[in-house]
Amino acid sequence: MLLVPRWVLLSSGCAPVLLITGWAISAALEGSGYDPVTQTISVLAAYGASGSWVMTGAFLAVGVCHLLTAWGLRAAAAAGRVALAGGGVAALVVAMVPAPSSGGSLGHGSVAAVGFTLLALWPVLAATAGSATPWALRPLPSFAATTVMVAGAVWFLVEMHRHGMAGVAERVVTATQSLWPFVVVLSCLRHRAGRRAEPSIGPDHTRNRARD
Repeated sequence: MLLVPRWVLLSSGCAPVLLITGWAISAALEGSGYDPVTQTISVLAAYGASGSWVMTGAFLAVGVCHLLTAWGLRAAAAAGRVALAGGGVAALVVAMVPAPSSGGSLGHGSVAAVGFTLLALWPVLAATAGSATPWALRPLPSFAATTVMVAGAVWFLVEMHRHGMAGVAERVVTATQSLWPFVVVLSCLRHRAGRRAEPSIGPDHTRNRARD
């Protein structure tokens, strides 16, 4: 059985591209009234925003990408795949429950927080042990990825509280969270290619080594 089918490379690779393209186009449509340094991505998808349809579409597309990646990422532990799929569902719900133009929303904020948490925890939950495990699914890299994402989420909360660079912090952590599934899938495919390239050890090989 393949560690991951090749189409998962497409679903995982599209997620960060769609997210970043979505917020870039939405911000351009919003114009000078929007400050990407201090204002969050959710503002771009709020009711009445000029580019809300673009950002909403990006959230929906990223959610579908995460669901497909979780489905195809057979090499990961089941708990991690469930968490990644949950992050995808959260992205879909965030798109369907946008923040009001007047400010924050408890429902929108709660769903976004759940999504942040699931996407931050899925790397460590997906980790598996053993020499046959692809690099990005090994415990140490997985723990490091989760640590970086949790630190980014804390930074975002601090910036929100102090009314600082919340937009920058949110973009850094969401971009990291959307990119890591692609890194994992790429690691799995490279691992499979490396195993195929290893020379097989059979009777002829053994005899040749004995002659040497």
